[in-house]
Amino acid sequence: QVQLVESGGGLVQAGDSLRLSCAPSGRTFSNYAMGWFRQAPGKEREFVAAIYWSGGHAIITDSAKGRFIISRDNAKNTVYLQMNSLKPEDTAIYYCAASDYSGLPTRRFEYAYWGQGTQVTVSS
Repeated sequence: QVQLVESGGGLVQAGDSLRLSCAPSGRTFSNYAMGWFRQAPGKEREFVAAIYWSGGHAIITDSAKGRFIISRDNAKNTVYLQMNSLKPEDTAIYYCAASDYSGLPTRRFEYAYWGQGTQVTVSS
């Protein structure tokens, strides 16, 4: 059974940092892109960042540029989302996902595997 397990969410204050982790199990995703999405209450799930397992290419959504960093540790089979200078508008459930689409996919339908999500709450 393929699983993507997120961890690292929590309640923080504005300006704080959090690091989310995503650890796949059940199969390898060496030729996949790994992405992070988020969904705030009453809003659509939106793209945050994506990275290849097998290369350093990455993409970050405009609202997170300069604050969020996506990275992967192949030895630990884990993808990270480092979130700095958090704002209340970053409050959402954050989801890890895996895609076999070429390029760095940014749309939900391009991702076949999803985690259960981890809650991030940023207080003002």
